[in-house]
Amino acid sequence: MKEFLTGLALSLILLPLAFLGLILLVFFGFSGRIGRVRAGVRALDHFVNASVFNGYSWESISSHAWRERENKRWARIVIRFADLFQRNHCQRANKREQHVVDLVLKKKLHDQTIGRKKSPPTLTVPSLSNSVEKLH
Repeated sequence: MKEFLTGLALSLILLPLAFLGLILLVFFGFSGRIGRVRAGVRALDHFVNASVFNGYSWESISSHAWRERENKRWARIVIRFADLFQRNHCQRANKREQHVVDLVLKKKLHDQTIGRKKSPPTLTVPSLSNSVEKLH
């Protein structure tokens, strides 16, 4: 519950800033600062993937669609739409991003952090073999 309330409070604070960010994306796009626009669009892509498509926040909609192409109708629609602009876009996105997904899941970086109860510390006892090796 604490994590939910913290997330809600942060969302309410970030919402006006997100709107400002959209306005700035348009401004920077017209002023030629494409690198900044690309970073903003990428962040928006990840936000929509996490909130609308129930994906990972560190993965794009395109990569997620490629992973889910056999299971989800929306994924096949996204792939067809992206192919209009760049052939095999979703497959390429997944090839770029899958190692990040694998790493985050392996290291459990997506686990709850706010309000998580800490597990009791484990007591480690040095093994006899380590003590014998230090003597030599």
